[in-house]
Amino acid sequence: MKDILLPLRVSATGLEAQKIRLNVIASNLANINSTRTPEGGPYKRKDVVFITYIYDKISQGVDVQKIIEDERPPRIVYDPSHPDADPNGYVRYPNVNPMEEMINMISASRAYEANLTMINSYKEMFLRTLDLLKA
Repeated sequence: MKDILLPLRVSATGLEAQKIRLNVIASNLANINSTRTPEGGPYKRKDVVFITYIYDKISQGVDVQKIIEDERPPRIVYDPSHPDADPNGYVRYPNVNPMEEMINMISASRAYEANLTMINSYKEMFLRTLDLLKA
């Protein structure tokens, strides 16, 4: 017998993956002006790498394979009064683009909502099937 809860499991993997993606985006936005980190230098933008895996021949789930640092260079701003300014008066700010992060946030939110809608639709279909079997 096929696993009748498989569609729920597949969508649940999507919910979890997008939740992690949203947390990473929130961290990027929260650190948009962090010029110092424990590792030294400005905060580096992070991104999520997803990987799919197969439940059966047609159903695939998703998982976070890893969280990577964006290797784009930091923003350089002339501000000689900043405590982290170099001898020439330039400050290295994180390589976080707020517009890019907002677009990623919308995308992750929509993907999360799509998975939630699928779970609710499947649940409703399953309950209707049970009602038909009772009759």
